[in-house]
Amino acid sequence: MVFVVFVLAWGLASYFQFRDGVTAANNRLDRKVRQVLDPEHGSSSDILLLGTDHAQLAGRESARRTDSITLVRVDSSRHRLAYLSIPRDLAVEIPGYGTSKINTAMQLGGPGLAIRTVKSLTGLPVNHVVIVDFSQFEDLIDKLGGIDIDVPEKIISKFDCPYPTEARCASWEGWRFAKGKQHMDGHRALIYSRVRKNKLNPADTDFSRAEHNQQVLQAVASKLTSFGTLLKMPFIGDDLLAPVSTDISTHGFISLGWTKFRSSSGNTLHCRLGGTAIGGEIESVEENRNVIAMVTGDSAPQPPVPGSGAFGPGCVQGNRTLGVR
Repeated sequence: MVFVVFVLAWGLASYFQFRDGVTAANNRLDRKVRQVLDPEHGSSSDILLLGTDHAQLAGRESARRTDSITLVRVDSSRHRLAYLSIPRDLAVEIPGYGTSKINTAMQLGGPGLAIRTVKSLTGLPVNHVVIVDFSQFEDLIDKLGGIDIDVPEKIISKFDCPYPTEARCASWEGWRFAKGKQHMDGHRALIYSRVRKNKLNPADTDFSRAEHNQQVLQAVASKLTSFGTLLKMPFIGDDLLAPVSTDISTHGFISLGWTKFRSSSGNTLHCRLGGTAIGGEIESVEENRNVIAMVTGDSAPQPPVPGSGAFGPGCVQGNRTLGVR
């Protein structure tokens, strides 16, 4: 009886702490953004993840551009997740502004215009939005006890030199990540999420950084649904969503966590839109329509066509990555 009472009390304390965090995250989202979201129908929902990093925008905070754009389709009835990565340099039609890189939509009209742009590009509804500030992820990951990342290739990158002088940065060899699964604290995970250039693989591009962002987000999501985090919930529940602004309710997060917990690697799809690099932009190609059909389940997943280069669109199933390796 004492044990049952203790478990119930612990569960209630966890729920109320987490609910406070969700309420704060809901309050950070502009009410006008909710007006452009689509109502849910059936067991599927589409969630737009907009990743920003104010730490990288020092001196141009007003730019508000998105560093990563991912549309997540959640099919709770089949416990299926599909991640669609959209390159930030993809040239698209921004409603009311003409053609430009998709990451400028946030700058021109905030999250509301970013949502309308993604809906126009993909033809899919956007039922929910999650705006993630990666600069605040370091503290969250540390409170979770770190995360496990399976690094697909050996990386040496001189991005974000930790030294104050140019001379020391010039002689610095760079951040190093070994290939394979490894445990990362918040600072190292944040650095990994930012890396887009690898001295050991010139083929790495902004797609590589988008993949790193997705790996960190998914690792955090897995840690959030773990038993260890549940034990800590009464103490950290209200801090878990500190880097997030969203419209998703407490019940919605619990449902999403359950789907994430139930989904297997074979029931998870990783997709990306792509195209042809022209100057500093990526020009969309016809194959992107096929990728949308793969995300919705109307077509079997197919990897990027051989020879399509670093920006080839396609999908892979399970824990594999889409990068050019």
